[in-house]
Amino acid sequence: MVQDYEALVKRISEASGVGEEEIDRRVEAKRAKLSGLISKEGAAQIVATELGISFDKQTVKINQILPGMRRISLTAKIIELSQIREYQKNNRSGKVLNMVIADETGNARCVLWDTNHISLFEGGQIVKGDTVEISNASLRNSEIHLTAFSDIKKSNSLMEEVKTEIVLLEKKVLELKIADRAKVRAVIVQIFEPRFFEVCLDCGSRARQGLEGGFECEKHGSISSDKVSKRAIVNTVLDDGTETIRAVFFSDHAEKLGLSKDASDFSEKRETIIGKEAYFSGSVRQNKMFGNSEFIINGVEEVDLDRLIEKLEKKG
Repeated sequence: MVQDYEALVKRISEASGVGEEEIDRRVEAKRAKLSGLISKEGAAQIVATELGISFDKQTVKINQILPGMRRISLTAKIIELSQIREYQKNNRSGKVLNMVIADETGNARCVLWDTNHISLFEGGQIVKGDTVEISNASLRNSEIHLTAFSDIKKSNSLMEEVKTEIVLLEKKVLELKIADRAKVRAVIVQIFEPRFFEVCLDCGSRARQGLEGGFECEKHGSISSDKVSKRAIVNTVLDDGTETIRAVFFSDHAEKLGLSKDASDFSEKRETIIGKEAYFSGSVRQNKMFGNSEFIINGVEEVDLDRLIEKLEKKG
C-alpha cells in the first residue's frame, strides 16, 4: 500500500499531468485553508478529486492502494490465513475471517465479513496458497475489507514470486498515525502492573471463567481448566523525545523485555525494564475506551550502536 506522502503525490502527478511541485503547493494551500486540521495525505486526496482523478474502481497492485480507496479490484496470493472467528454484536451473530494477501509489490491484511465469502474457505474451495481475484473491496485502517457487496473467487492464474516480508517504516512517535505499521527507536519510561487473561490451548481463542467452574472458549465452548493457559498483557509508555505513546506487550513479546511468560517476576524486573532503549515494531490502533492511540508491539530489537553510527556516517 502507498505508505508515504511522496509516493501519493507522484501518483497524482502521473494521473493528472500536473507537476509534483505544483501538487505539493496545492496540498500545502489546502492544509493552510483548513488550519492544518487535515493530514498531508488527506489534503492530497482532496487535490486529486479537484483535478478530476478518482482512484476508485481500478484494478491495482497492492503498493498502489491509497488510503480511503473504495471499490478496489486486485489479484493476489493468500500467504496467511487465520481461523474463522464468530462474534456477537447488537444481538446478532456473525463471522469474520482475517488473512494476509500478497503480490509482487507488497502484502496487506484482508478482512472478510460476508458469510457467503467465508463459506468458500469453510468448504475448502479456497485455501492458503491460492491466488484469488478480489473486487469491490475497500480500505479501512490500512486493511482491505470485503463486505456483501464485494466479491472473491479463486483465480486461474498462479503467483509464484510475491512479497511476504512486512515492510515497516521507521518513524518518530510524533509521526505515528492510526493503522500505521512501523518501527520506532524509543525508551520505556513507564511500565504498569500486568493484566492477565486465559486462552484455549487448542486454538488460542480467549477463554472466560464459566458459571459452574471450568472455562468457556469462544470456539470450543465449555473446556476444562487443564485446557487453558494464562497469558499476560503489559502496558508501557514509550518516549523518543518527540512524543510519548502507550505501548502494549502481549505475553510472547513481554518476554523480550526480560519478563517470564506469565509475568510472575514483574516486581523484581520492573526497575531494569524502565529506561530500556530498543527498536519497537508494531501497529498503531485506537483504544476504543479512551480514544487515544496505542502501539501494539510485535517485535523488539536491541539498538546496535555500531550499526547506528555507520548509518549516521552514511547520512552525513
